[in-house]
Amino acid sequence: MKRNLLNAVVLGALALPSFAMAADAVAEHTVTSNVALVSNYLYRGISQTGASPAIQGGFDYAHASGLYAGAWGSSISWLGDAGVATTAGLELDTYAGYKGAVSDVGYDVGYLRYNYPGTYAVGAVKADTDEIYGAATYSIVTAKVSYALGDLFGLAKAKGSTYFELNAAYPFADTGITAGAHYGVQTVKGVNADLAKAAGNDPTYTDYKLSVAKDFSGYALGLAYSSTNASPFYTSLQNKKLGKGTAVLSLSRSF
Repeated sequence: MKRNLLNAVVLGALALPSFAMAADAVAEHTVTSNVALVSNYLYRGISQTGASPAIQGGFDYAHASGLYAGAWGSSISWLGDAGVATTAGLELDTYAGYKGAVSDVGYDVGYLRYNYPGTYAVGAVKADTDEIYGAATYSIVTAKVSYALGDLFGLAKAKGSTYFELNAAYPFADTGITAGAHYGVQTVKGVNADLAKAAGNDPTYTDYKLSVAKDFSGYALGLAYSSTNASPFYTSLQNKKLGKGTAVLSLSRSF
């Protein structure tokens, strides 16, 4: 889902992990890789590293037909910070999908598996999560919805939880600069979510992000500001508000 390195920095994530997709119309098979350093790994506006830096990277395969698959990983700390796991410092995502276009509208559909290997506390629900997603792009704007198929990042039986997002990226011609904007709504379903909501800790929230990135001979330097209206549900045992407003620096490169 990465059109190029600069758009990946501007729209990537939280938001969501960066999916590299080379735009070579000649090659039938394309393999790319990406690596990044970030001052704070935010996913859907929520810090996955307790506001600490992270190293990230991945590999992607794309076929000229529109089929693609890949894997992406990042260092994390949120499972340990929450006391859910004793050794779980890695997020490893695997995904596959298909992208194409109808007239001026591009589309992307696929499956994404979030894997969190490690040693979990007795009785804890593993954070592994399965989602399917669909996105449509027109001009500089992309709308996307992700749908959970079962457990959601440690919340059991959360099938039907969704994340809707709008992203826009505007490149300034001949400058190497791209500005971006993001708005998202995470809706969490299930009995556990209902119990948390009744206790005043509703796990449903919205997030937004404004960003700018500059290309330097294949390296992309990015600066973003992200914030959410997340409840105390997203507070670590160290009393860190994981969804508070924060600025994030990033440096990335694709190969």
